[in-house]
Amino acid sequence: MLKINKNITICGFVLLLVLIAAYGNHFNNGFHFDDSHAVVDNVHIRNIKNIPQFFSDPKMFSADPAHWGLRPVVTTSLAIDYWLGGSLNPFYFQLSTFIWFIVLCVLLFFMYRNLLGQSIKHQWSAYIAMGTVAWYALHTANAETINYVIARSDVQSTFCIVASFLIYVAYPQKQKWYLYIIPAFIGVFAKETVLVLVILLFFYILLYEKGLSVADIFKAKNFKLIVSAVVKLLPLFIIVALTQWYTLSKVTSIPGITNPMSYYILTQSYVWLHYFIAFFLPMNLSADTDWTVILNVFDERIIVGLIFVVLLIIAIFKTSAKAETKPIAFGLIWFAAALLPTSVAPFAEVTNDHRMFFAFVGLALSVVTFIGLWLIKMEEQITANANYRALFATCVFLVLGLNAFGVHQRNKIWHDEESLWYDVTIKSPLNGRGLMNYGLTQMGKGNYAVADTYFERAVPFLPSYSTLFINIGILKGATGKPQEAEQNFLKAKALSPNTYDSYVFYARWLNQVGRVNDAEAMAEVAVQLNPYSIMALDILMHCNNALAQYDKLVKTATQYLALVPNDPTAQKFLEAGKTHATVIETVLAAPQAIQPTTTAAGYLDQSLAYYNQGDYEKCIDACKKAIKLKPDYADAYSNMGAAYNQLKQWQNGIDACEQALKINPNHKLAKGNLDWAKSNINK
Repeated sequence: MLKINKNITICGFVLLLVLIAAYGNHFNNGFHFDDSHAVVDNVHIRNIKNIPQFFSDPKMFSADPAHWGLRPVVTTSLAIDYWLGGSLNPFYFQLSTFIWFIVLCVLLFFMYRNLLGQSIKHQWSAYIAMGTVAWYALHTANAETINYVIARSDVQSTFCIVASFLIYVAYPQKQKWYLYIIPAFIGVFAKETVLVLVILLFFYILLYEKGLSVADIFKAKNFKLIVSAVVKLLPLFIIVALTQWYTLSKVTSIPGITNPMSYYILTQSYVWLHYFIAFFLPMNLSADTDWTVILNVFDERIIVGLIFVVLLIIAIFKTSAKAETKPIAFGLIWFAAALLPTSVAPFAEVTNDHRMFFAFVGLALSVVTFIGLWLIKMEEQITANANYRALFATCVFLVLGLNAFGVHQRNKIWHDEESLWYDVTIKSPLNGRGLMNYGLTQMGKGNYAVADTYFERAVPFLPSYSTLFINIGILKGATGKPQEAEQNFLKAKALSPNTYDSYVFYARWLNQVGRVNDAEAMAEVAVQLNPYSIMALDILMHCNNALAQYDKLVKTATQYLALVPNDPTAQKFLEAGKTHATVIETVLAAPQAIQPTTTAAGYLDQSLAYYNQGDYEKCIDACKKAIKLKPDYADAYSNMGAAYNQLKQWQNGIDACEQALKINPNHKLAKGNLDWAKSNINK
């Protein structure tokens, strides 16, 4: 036994080194997808003193009201990572998740060894447990969870479930103290999957403690045993259910059913088969798949999926009949139970690769136990024949080595937004969101033509997705097409009138093109919908300042500083509001392509582009050219006035704005620019 423990310790140390090597290129991988609102834009994680409030205020989980919820264990760990790194340093966030993962694997070894030790009375059972942990730890599919920062909720909830389960099975004499409930209670604050633990312990009690098979559960003579198992688990169920009720009661926005439930559930049978195959062949992994609900009951995929589910149930029944194969049955039960929550609730995503993380804890146990039992039967041949041993070692090396290599490759894909979303466009070409997000990466690099191509490809797949049209609006604005930009911003607002981002990006663009009054109105709506949006508050501060609305400026700057204390820009605006001294600033805008033109409207567009770039002399020149072609062009006079104001040529700004108001007395922007100039000319 001492020799086995020594060997296991060595194997564990080697596994740790291999695991670190496999994930060695992931520690500086960036933030992706939902990380944007839950981590990057979430100002609450930037102050570690907020930790107590994470357990009661769902608004602190995300910067986006559509994702407000209560997962305080996750948010607390993010705040600690931010505190350790002193910023949004990806290294600390990735390291944190990796440490959780390593400790989870340690717990899994002891859990596997306990389950296998009860069923397989052989010296190799400990090695089978180590082999199970090794395959799970190095499994390529798990890289999808480990690399995705906010998906640490899967790691943490799985950790808590395994910890509770291990305490229950390893210390049966302490079960009356209900210590195993504590990790489960904590796990509820990480993700809504902990109730699955009740199912797992129910089958463990019947299969291991009562010695029943799954078939025996349906026999009338065992009814009392079933009732006793239910009664035994009532405290766990009550505490977990009440805690879950508390967390869900704090959710302010619960997404509705996005897919037909019956077809969604039928589709999940094929998804289960997909996950099962992915355990052995983890290829074509995608951060955002293009799978959709199958709406034909007689589709061959549903038929094949249902056959797989039936075979899975048969396998559970058969393997639960013998003591030595019960780990196989229990592992398959774990696999199925772990997938139930996302199979009965119609999520927008039919499948998601990080859902395999929890489920593979059980499937790894089943597969490796099956292999282990076969090896035990072949023990004499293996111990006597060096070729068998060499073949076995080669197979182990290939399985673990290829998975480790796959992890290393997936880490490269997850390195940044461009590499991740390009991979999605290849693996999931019908995913409009993937096409849009890759287009975003190209827009960020200034590759506007490429971005436009991907946005247009995304439109047929996402005809009602407001975020897509927001991004198209940003792109059109950056390429000097203000009319198309505004059309897309307005379409986004019409598609999603109750989400703040439809207003905040429109407000930013309006401010960039000098329509300060309109920008202020949109920013105010954005702040009403999401008072925690620092982007909306930032735009509103700039608008309040430009329009010399000092009381509003004080209020907005104060609200901003409550979220981001000591921010120098907000402090500057706060002081300006208190002293009624407008802050003179340049407009920070995305560079725009200057389009050649011979029309008045074209010169006006040029003036907006030059203004956004801070080239106010050229802006004024473009306005003069527009006025030469169209003498009654109020917008051109207004833009000219705004440019003169930026140059502190206040009288020229007043003259230009007054001329604009003579042409159009209701020109809001000209009024704002005129007030701005008049408030400064006497200083």
